[in-house]
Amino acid sequence: MKNKDNTVYSVPKPMQAIFDQIVAISDALCATQLNAEYAQVCRKMAAALCRKRPSPLLRGKIEIWAAAIVHTIAGVNFAYDPSQAPHITLDQLCRASGTAKTTVGTKATLIRRLLKIDMLDIEWTLPSRMDRNPMVWMLSVNGFLVDIRTMPLDAQLIAYGKGLIPYIPALQSNSEPPDDRDP
Repeated sequence: MKNKDNTVYSVPKPMQAIFDQIVAISDALCATQLNAEYAQVCRKMAAALCRKRPSPLLRGKIEIWAAAIVHTIAGVNFAYDPSQAPHITLDQLCRASGTAKTTVGTKATLIRRLLKIDMLDIEWTLPSRMDRNPMVWMLSVNGFLVDIRTMPLDAQLIAYGKGLIPYIPALQSNSEPPDDRDP
C-alpha cells in the first residue's frame, strides 16, 4: 500500500488496519517532535513488525507501539543526544503520545530484539545520517576491517557492485570521509 511518502509498504492484509493506525500516530509524533524523515523510517519499521509471524502488534495498545517505534528509531539515530537536531527526550515523546516511559521502553526493547537492532544499525539509520554512520563504511577487506572510504576506487567499485555501500565515495565531489565523531 502507498503511504504519504509514496513508498509502497508490504503489509499483510490482516495487519493493514493496525499498520494504518500506528502510522497515523507515529506520523503525528514525528511531525510535532522530530521530522518527516523520522516518520518515513518509522513507517518502514511498522511494516516490518506487521510482517513478523505472529506480529507482536496484535497484542497491546496501538499508541504504545507507535511511541515505541518512534523511540527505537530515535535511539538508533541519536535523537536523544541534546547536541543533535532534531532532538527529543523520552519524557517529551511520552507526554506527546500519552504513554508511560516504562511501557514504551519495554516495547522498544522487544522491537530491538525482534528486529535484531543495534546502535548505528544501518537498516534503521535515517538516509540523511548515512554518511556519518561509520558502520555503513566498515568492511572486511582481506581479513582486515577498513573504512572503505579510504580504499582505492577499485575497492569501492567492488563494494558498491556487491551492494555493500550506498554509493561510491571516491566519485563524490567531496571524497573526504566525514568526521564520524558526530553521530
